[in-house]
Amino acid sequence: MTSTYVNWGQAKVKLTWQETIQLPEYGLITSVHGLCFYENKLLLVNLNHRGWDIPGGHIEQGENPEQCLKREAMEEGYVEGECKLLGHVIVDHSKNSQWNECSPYPKLGYQVYYRMNIKKMHDFEGKFESVERTLIDPIRVSDYFKGWHEVLAQTLVCALKEG
Repeated sequence: MTSTYVNWGQAKVKLTWQETIQLPEYGLITSVHGLCFYENKLLLVNLNHRGWDIPGGHIEQGENPEQCLKREAMEEGYVEGECKLLGHVIVDHSKNSQWNECSPYPKLGYQVYYRMNIKKMHDFEGKFESVERTLIDPIRVSDYFKGWHEVLAQTLVCALKEG
């Protein structure tokens, strides 16, 4: 397992990568993300107010995690594809002094990660929260994604193994 601490607002949060073929408890999944590939290139989306990132977001009512990723990939990157569960990041707020029972996230939550093999790229319209998309060599991801860290790097390693 790979772990790191990241800044989460004014506090530090521990992130730990867990490669697995099983989803964590549904009610504790805080977001779903996808490492989406087209012809061995990684899709990045330039999100309003956040910069370059991989597609992902929060599960909407009635969705399962895979459906969430497919919706987010379409909304942010205008792509469709087949998904394979890679695992999840454990988001541990135990040492976050800003966390309390009223916080929007559980003390111990999960961000689920998939690999998507893009089968269809639609024309990019930018109607939702992204202003552009790009396909890059995966080894250059940290040149674009300013919040890139070792736990995300481990998700990429797992995604590349599945390719």
